[in-house]
Amino acid sequence: PNHPTYTRPTVVIPSRLAILMEEPAFPTASAIAMNEQQRSELLRIARDAITSELRGQRTPCVSDVSLPAAAGGAFVTIRIANQLRGCMGTFSPKPTLAETVDSVARLAARDPRFTKNPISIANLSKAHIEISALSTLEKTDAPTDLRLGVHGIVIRCGEKTGCFLPRVAIDFNFSAEEFLERCCTSKAGLPAGAWRRPGTEVLLFTAEVIEEQRVAYDK
Repeated sequence: PNHPTYTRPTVVIPSRLAILMEEPAFPTASAIAMNEQQRSELLRIARDAITSELRGQRTPCVSDVSLPAAAGGAFVTIRIANQLRGCMGTFSPKPTLAETVDSVARLAARDPRFTKNPISIANLSKAHIEISALSTLEKTDAPTDLRLGVHGIVIRCGEKTGCFLPRVAIDFNFSAEEFLERCCTSKAGLPAGAWRRPGTEVLLFTAEVIEEQRVAYDK
């Protein structure tokens, strides 16, 4: 079958997040600021890494574009027809942002949650790729003061850890407490109210969200 030709990626910020991101995030450090050329280059790196991984290749990550250092890590999300097909990330970045994106994009292509219906070269042209370049993590003593759609969260209690990216709160219309509770139960394997416990850490971060332009087959 004929597949649409892949063209130069366009940076898109979801409209519901754009309004929330106009004000500075508090108290977390700002995510990485990038220009359009840098954002487009990261999307190219992510797509090339996914393609290479699906072909069983280990091509080196090479870029002629000057990219910022990796601050707090990155996540790569893959969707087809608006359905999640892979999402992996790290808060322990490699020396460069390009290497970090390359690494987590490969992991997203092999997300173990989707082994029964994995991404393949055959359907990669239909895939929509999103990158979240993360700020550093900062502990908060007032978790419910987080700004929905701007702050992502990491919840740690003993050896258990869970994470939600900022847009999760918007996609599911969570309140601050629901955001924290769902992260505890669905990601960290903790009781819903565990984020309130004295021994539990709640850390905040922000994300520079970069995504490819959605095309007709992804609407």
